[in-house]
Amino acid sequence: MMSITLNESRRYFEKVAPTRTAEAVAPPVCLYLEVTNRCNLLCETCPRTFEALEPPADMSWELFTRIVDQVPNLARAVLHGVGEPMLVRALPRMIRYLKDRNVHVLFNTNGTLLNPRKFPELIATGLDELRVSVDAADAATYKLVRGKDFFHRIVRDVRALTRYQAENGFTKPVVSLWLTGMKETVQQLPDFVRLAADMGVREVHLQRLVFDETGFGMARKESSLFEQNQGEERIAIEAAQALGAELGVTLDASGATEPGLSLKKADEAQPWSGCRRPWSLMYFTAHGRALPCCIAPFSARGYETYTLGDATQQSLREIWNGAAYQDFRENLLGDTPPKPCQGCGLRWSL
Repeated sequence: MMSITLNESRRYFEKVAPTRTAEAVAPPVCLYLEVTNRCNLLCETCPRTFEALEPPADMSWELFTRIVDQVPNLARAVLHGVGEPMLVRALPRMIRYLKDRNVHVLFNTNGTLLNPRKFPELIATGLDELRVSVDAADAATYKLVRGKDFFHRIVRDVRALTRYQAENGFTKPVVSLWLTGMKETVQQLPDFVRLAADMGVREVHLQRLVFDETGFGMARKESSLFEQNQGEERIAIEAAQALGAELGVTLDASGATEPGLSLKKADEAQPWSGCRRPWSLMYFTAHGRALPCCIAPFSARGYETYTLGDATQQSLREIWNGAAYQDFRENLLGDTPPKPCQGCGLRWSL
């Protein structure tokens, strides 16, 4: 059974077919803005739990607007990185600033700060998507993966949000639940779909586990489905899809394909070869450091080895086709890709 494919406005990368040369011929259409690298959880699948990637910080309003204003044709903005966006006081203002430019805006949250007092303001911003990472269908597994015991609070508050939207006729933001697929959690996928339906959520996404060669916490090769998918995991996915069809819940992947296909390995010789991110998007940390994409912080250690620019010191035009970015693209097109890309398409999502 195939899952329902989301509409084109949500699949921006499927519409982008850039000419892939060392020098990008078109400006980016998407920005990933890490509005904070602070977080109130200690997730076993996140590198920031185990090391300081950069000093704790929220992206300043000045840096945020400086970046956004340099991309006049921006189509999509993702306001998350390795931190929890709802810790940022200026988040509603940032969303409104982008929506005033007709940008599709979304962010991923752990849901711990989503309480009813914030519903009116959040909805009034015009936010398009609210992605809630829960990663478990029960409290015990949630605490194992996410490090703290917030499961019941999140379920309660997300249910309250969808009810508030339904009672007041609000269709945005589209709320979705996300589960990181691991050996330890994939069997819960049918129960996760059932939980989503009970919470009034109509979209569930199976997120790939991203890890580097050394591994950290639960982010390790042994837990990965993408590299070691077996029959039992496929059965769980198919059962969840069937249940979703009954309950009106769409089960999708985190990339441009459906869950079953998303777990299949790409071309073993050059699994990274289909990537289009360095020609379509830019990722900036809370400090303004330009990284290749949202997977990079999770897939390789040492930001300094693959930093492509600094938005506090350079214009986006200078970064986008600067020497570092062009070298990065050229290497990605060859047999020796940059370190963050070496497992892409094989271990995690293109």
